[in-house]
Amino acid sequence: MKEYRLGALESRFADIVWENAPVKTPELVKLCEEEFNWKRTTTYTVLKRLSNGGLFKLEGGTVYAQLSRDEFYSKQSKHYVKESFGGSLPAFLSAFTSNRKLSNDEVNEIKKMIENFEEK
Repeated sequence: MKEYRLGALESRFADIVWENAPVKTPELVKLCEEEFNWKRTTTYTVLKRLSNGGLFKLEGGTVYAQLSRDEFYSKQSKHYVKESFGGSLPAFLSAFTSNRKLSNDEVNEIKKMIENFEEK
């Protein structure tokens, strides 16, 4: 998958595909008409752009997800940390938390994540 950032509409479009995949193209066109008031051609244009980006695949009139939502956002997050913080997760967390206090639940969740990672 090439590095791909989604705009607001593309992100919502991707959510519609992920929520319904595999989805037949007529159904996707209908969903996009209802959600965005798009014409069929607009739906196909956005689908083609995201398919060329490796996110979805159109095969035999059906749209399949090449990556799940979690896989896509995981890749995007890793790319962001790499590009913005030299790949340093501690630097990212420091920047993310510098202007806000973490709740006890958030701290505990992060601790559990670290413990689970250490076990692997």
